[in-house]
Amino acid sequence: MRFSSLFVLLIIVSCAPIYVNHDYEKGTDFSKYKTYNYYDNINTGLSDFDAKRLFSALDEALQTKGFQMSTSPDFYIDIKSSERQSMKRNSVGVGVGGSGSHVGGGVSVGIPIGQPNIDRKIQFDFVDENGIGLFWQAISESTFKPNAKPESREALFKAIVNKVLKEFPPNQ
Repeated sequence: MRFSSLFVLLIIVSCAPIYVNHDYEKGTDFSKYKTYNYYDNINTGLSDFDAKRLFSALDEALQTKGFQMSTSPDFYIDIKSSERQSMKRNSVGVGVGGSGSHVGGGVSVGIPIGQPNIDRKIQFDFVDENGIGLFWQAISESTFKPNAKPESREALFKAIVNKVLKEFPPNQ
């Protein structure tokens, strides 16, 4: 039963679009990076629970790619996020019109349906403090539901991290 619930959650989360932009320092030798850690003073802009979910998803994904957390890492990770309320994309149009004797006219009004969307942007910076500084960056944008259950939030963060790290390290 738990597996089917998780599967349904993943299907729902996968329907929500996650947009990611990647950028990196040209000429970077990504093969020299094997260990990572997070900045001590990191301020993600997320709630404590969401930050834990994001770090857990990121650790799992990086370790799957062969990276290890270290107290003296090859690179540090900084994460920043912001939220904004977006315009409603769904609306119902109500129109009134008429014509007669060569006269025509019409009025249409769009009425928003449901609650406004909240979009969350998360920026991931990978920084080599002993070398070139910022060498890789990804910025994700996705819809955020503030009343989502913990399982949904966890699944969304996993989906975001998987999409963000899909291009890391980049094929040069």
